[in-house]
Amino acid sequence: MNHGNTGTPSGEHGAATPHSSGGVRPPRVLAWETTAACNLKCKHCRGSSTADSAEGELTTAEAKKLLEEIRETGTPIIILSGGEPLMREDIFEIARYGTDLGFRMALATNGVPITEETAKKIKEAGIQRVSVSLDGREKTHDTFRMIPGCFGDSMKGIKNLKKEGIEFQINTTVSRFNVHELEDVHRFAKEIGAAAHHFFFLVPTGRGAELSEFEITPEEYEVTLEWLYNLSRVTDLQIRPTCAPHYFRIMRRQAKKEGIEITPKTHGLDAMTKGCLGGISFGFISSIGEVNPCGYLPVSAGNVRKHSFKEIWENGKVFNDLRNYKEYKGKCGACEYKTYCGGCRARAYSETGDYMEEEPLCSYYPEGY
Repeated sequence: MNHGNTGTPSGEHGAATPHSSGGVRPPRVLAWETTAACNLKCKHCRGSSTADSAEGELTTAEAKKLLEEIRETGTPIIILSGGEPLMREDIFEIARYGTDLGFRMALATNGVPITEETAKKIKEAGIQRVSVSLDGREKTHDTFRMIPGCFGDSMKGIKNLKKEGIEFQINTTVSRFNVHELEDVHRFAKEIGAAAHHFFFLVPTGRGAELSEFEITPEEYEVTLEWLYNLSRVTDLQIRPTCAPHYFRIMRRQAKKEGIEITPKTHGLDAMTKGCLGGISFGFISSIGEVNPCGYLPVSAGNVRKHSFKEIWENGKVFNDLRNYKEYKGKCGACEYKTYCGGCRARAYSETGDYMEEEPLCSYYPEGY
């Protein structure tokens, strides 16, 4: 994986922003790539994961120290991710340590390694929710994940979670490869007892950079987000689009038309407050300790082996840049929805090399632009 610029989190290169100098919001959710190793070879993998862990991954002691440092900033939800986090031998020790520190611990997995014994360990570690990736029905999912039979193995994993009474959600990556199956996948998620269904819109990074032909167009993006909004009004499951910040423009526009008041959920595992939260209330920690705004934006604000997490969170240049909406460029800078949406900073970076540029997959033109 390309972890981007290392830099330092010192104030000497951090842009002054309205949120700096003590006014930085604490993180609400942190995704931690506990290992780069994975048992699958997914076409869209953000980290281009392989069966081997990355050289220099954080040790158990370093992982615990990181959790202690995060605790100094508050008690965000910690998502143990990867790669495949269940390939890390000490993952349950880390999860239990986080639970004992007062964090709400979650686990992001492909579901394949979840045996009955593993499900018991997940419960014992205090993990409150497990997300399992399903990118379509059996044929589509197996093709996307590039391992025949992995859909069935993931379903066995879900069955084992249900035996232990562990809450789970379904994560689905949205692309032209499966956009026609989204309604069917959502119906299936309800049938199997998921607590939520989160939709991840493809960002061309890692192996996903080779799938540009599978990225939906701005027009398809708009139609899909409108469908998601309408679905959220009738489904029993919590719906959450990720890497699709202009959903919040659509949501506010539609709510205004319908004359209803929006009351976003602000806490818990299903919190949904605004569009791009990268570097604002969300952060990503790589397996070797780099701290990024999100897993799809490979620009480091600093490394936890060199600086405390609190120092990085409050003073990292990329974080302070992203917190300053006044400096957003192009359509995003001129948009009346920029404080609700913000555009996907990772997609802007992937397309232009500048994370402050306009969102390339947005078809909306601001008033007077």
